[in-house]
Amino acid sequence: MGMVTAKQSNPANSASKTNGHASNGNTRSIESYAPATGELLGAVKVMDKDAVRMVVDRARKAQAAWAVLPIEERCERLLRLRDAFVERASDLVDIVSKECGKPRNEALAHEVLIVCELITYYCKRAAKILAPEKIELRIFKHKRSTVYFAPRGVIGIISPWNYPFSIPMGDVVAALVTGSAAVVKPSEVAPLTMLKAKEIFDSSGMPEDLLGIVTGDGATGSALIDAGVQKVVFTGGVETGKRVAAACGERLIPCVMELGGKAPLIACSDCDIERTARAIVFGGFANAGQACISVERVYAHESIHDALLARVRELVQKLRVGDPQKDFVDVGAIIFPKQMEIAEKHIADALKKGASLVAGGKRIEGTGQFFEPTILANCNHSMTVMTQEIFGPVVPFMRVTSEDEALELANTSHLGLNAYVFTRNAARGEQIARKVDAGSVVVNDVLINYAIADAPFGGIKQSGFGRVHGDDALRDMAERKHVLNDRLPPPKRDPLWYPYDGKSFHQLSTLFRALYGGGRFFGKIGDWFA
Repeated sequence: MGMVTAKQSNPANSASKTNGHASNGNTRSIESYAPATGELLGAVKVMDKDAVRMVVDRARKAQAAWAVLPIEERCERLLRLRDAFVERASDLVDIVSKECGKPRNEALAHEVLIVCELITYYCKRAAKILAPEKIELRIFKHKRSTVYFAPRGVIGIISPWNYPFSIPMGDVVAALVTGSAAVVKPSEVAPLTMLKAKEIFDSSGMPEDLLGIVTGDGATGSALIDAGVQKVVFTGGVETGKRVAAACGERLIPCVMELGGKAPLIACSDCDIERTARAIVFGGFANAGQACISVERVYAHESIHDALLARVRELVQKLRVGDPQKDFVDVGAIIFPKQMEIAEKHIADALKKGASLVAGGKRIEGTGQFFEPTILANCNHSMTVMTQEIFGPVVPFMRVTSEDEALELANTSHLGLNAYVFTRNAARGEQIARKVDAGSVVVNDVLINYAIADAPFGGIKQSGFGRVHGDDALRDMAERKHVLNDRLPPPKRDPLWYPYDGKSFHQLSTLFRALYGGGRFFGKIGDWFA
């Protein structure tokens, strides 16, 4: 299979100051640079398939002992891990902020807090969520039917660079709660964050090999899929996701695909302009727009379009862009430099086709990888900025004449991860939200749904399949095992078994007509079992 890389990643770009490759004899390494300063933060080895398999094998041995622990004990130990993350939160915030150029507020709220909440939610509810499920059988009343949730084994997690702690660690938590082990392949663009998480994990008293980290490039991700894992969770770009899903299909490994997004925001005629404007600015520029659920296109009703656009422009002009290590800023660095080239191409295409530049529009010269928060107006679907994932600090506006038009345009995308609706009428918002083609639709808020541990998160269309977070995602991380047993002592001779003869066929036919045949008499017999 091809390269398994982080979202929008291009490890071949060795000139990049975010994922330079170095060689020392037969050992290759990846160097991690701070995108805000260009400072070399560290280097990691590119692990080959033998090294990856060794990590997976060690995880499998650790998992065998972990799986036999009662779920209550597993959760008690995971809560101690949460406490360790809280105690070492400043260390996690520091490495995330440096390696991603991310404001410290976002490193804490969007990374560490989300993981701690997920651990808390799952550990407080796991015994109930994963409790055996009794199935009341319709016909075979003499049988007892139960579904148990069993550990899968080792879960392979291939994670991106935009949220290098919260995305992979959330999947790790779900795996460990269910009794499985986890091996994470972090993005080559931001590999150091998960190594810090592993350091804290080991020091918290968790079994050391229960969480494994394999560092490297796309070949390392391929090796992880091929190393005998029982499930794969991939977060990244659409094209890479297709290759990962195909590789999992060849090996009959279940997988979760969390891929790209092109989240629309529908601003209805009755929306609160101040709330909506602030949501667009935050939803579009948090993490410098490098989120799969960023606001990537705005459909504003013509009656409020101009006022909304004007207020957004005012708010954008007040944003502070810069190095989060020097001061508190609102918008940090572009983590992967190729994203600036992508943003420039989208902007140029839009301006060529008639869009107008309201704010920003270019990279910020000087030290570090920074791009101006950009607002475009007079956009339409002939422009790539309205139809293709940007993954950067660019928000295009399009004027619409009705909510129906906005819905039709919102649903034309090949992606369907997140969407947003803004209206003062909650019932109206609910109605519109249910018509949007997306895995999650948020009314009068942005981005927050990923932070809600109770709710499922994932996409439709080419945004992928499967879910993380929520009760169903935890159950899906486990293996469903159905056990069928007897309520009563079984007969010596089962009427459905051999030998077949005319008498047994007549009895079977009579029973069949009684259960499913039409007419007042036979129909009522069948209904008794309903």
